[in-house]
Amino acid sequence: MTQVGEGPRAAEPAAETRGGLSVGDVLAERYRLEEHINNDSAGRQVWRGVDVVLRRPVALVLRRPGGSSAEEMLSAAVTASRVVHPNLIGVYDAIDEGDQAYVVREWIDGVALRDLVAEDGPFDAERTTSVLHAVADAVAGLHTSGMAHGNVHPGTVLVANDSRVVLADARVDTHTSTEADVRSLGALAYFMLTGHWPAEAGRSALPDGRRDGTGALVAPRNVRAGVPTYLDDLVMDLLDGKLALPTAHVLASELARLDTGERLLLGGNGTLRFADEAAPEPPARATTPKLLIAGGVAVALVIAGLVFAIRALSSGDGDPLAQATASAGPQATASAAPQPHALKLRADQVRIVDPKGDRTETKDAELVVDGNLKTAWQTSRYYNHSNFGNQKSGMGILIKLDTPALVSSVKVQLTVPGASAELRTGLVDAPSTSAGDKTIVDTYKQLGEALGKDSGTTMVFPTDTSVPYQFLLVWITDLPLETANKYRIGVQEIVVEVQ
Repeated sequence: MTQVGEGPRAAEPAAETRGGLSVGDVLAERYRLEEHINNDSAGRQVWRGVDVVLRRPVALVLRRPGGSSAEEMLSAAVTASRVVHPNLIGVYDAIDEGDQAYVVREWIDGVALRDLVAEDGPFDAERTTSVLHAVADAVAGLHTSGMAHGNVHPGTVLVANDSRVVLADARVDTHTSTEADVRSLGALAYFMLTGHWPAEAGRSALPDGRRDGTGALVAPRNVRAGVPTYLDDLVMDLLDGKLALPTAHVLASELARLDTGERLLLGGNGTLRFADEAAPEPPARATTPKLLIAGGVAVALVIAGLVFAIRALSSGDGDPLAQATASAGPQATASAAPQPHALKLRADQVRIVDPKGDRTETKDAELVVDGNLKTAWQTSRYYNHSNFGNQKSGMGILIKLDTPALVSSVKVQLTVPGASAELRTGLVDAPSTSAGDKTIVDTYKQLGEALGKDSGTTMVFPTDTSVPYQFLLVWITDLPLETANKYRIGVQEIVVEVQ
């Protein structure tokens, strides 16, 4: 049976729950009460009902009295109703009758995550990752709309009989923030792995996370056997109040890759990376925090396509296919097409192009070619609008090759997904001034199609391999949302492959 409404702040003052409601009553001349399910921690009644007009099952969350005491519940419902997402519960109606107020929403045939873990026991890594991915995706959808959920908890995550995972019961109050939502995602994973809810993410009627003699939270793999290191580290980093948090969008993007079967492994330097099942096991857990901070932006997990990028950056002799062709003999070498290889770009071959800026963002361009995915050049934060706060048309990174070359692709590794960019080329290298930058932007022409926000964290720009290029401009036109009303992007690495 569906159980909804039980959130983390169980100590909130309870609303009046008596009022003579019974099975068969019809609210708003439309919603017939079928079964009383439970009362949540805030004293709200949860009912299963039927919309007699549309003839569909609904859930009703009712609070007595209505009026000012129900404002938070109704406000959250109205805001959530504007966000349509497969992992968010659908909100159909919100009504205040004075003596009572109620929210009408989608009915889910299933059970709350809280009760599922109580019945089945802690989840394995695969099941935990799958559920966490679904909830993180729902939270990211809310955050993109400018709304925080404020109530991510095992009692508000519903698992339907068809395995659909749905997040319900958003709240809007002084406790609500996007950072608290992401912290609660870590606590949600801790609960699925151990059956305990850590107080680091807020109060709850659930048992607190396990503590050692100093009162510190015990890691999931020390609570029960079989928790893989990558998931253990991710959970503990999300719950570490001393570490900056990633955005929900970043976390959801990387969990998506884990949820499709890729393994998250720990490198010896403490960074997180992806590899397939055939990859060798990593060394023991490093002490370096795995949630990296690059210029104030939290980078939760290393970007998509990292294994390929590391291979390209670390190989100065071409790829394995070219080596195999060479070993096949002179005849095979003569007939084989030349294989692209990555150039080793120097710091003096890149600079920032910002014709309308104050030049403060033109520093640290060398970080995009230092071969270190832990470092990044970043824009400033821009407010209210993703197109640089409506202050300018874009910013770019100019790449200057020593001589013209046949370029097969330009790969750009970003700190987070959600940016838009295009690749341009020209014939001049103007001075690094506002006037010089304007000359570059005005005279360089676009190559191919622009890449949009759905390109992820690895942008690959193809080129015309029959035309040599010497000057290339990666021109960023749209920034991803970092936090509410703040937009920013970082570029970790640029790889130019030539014939």
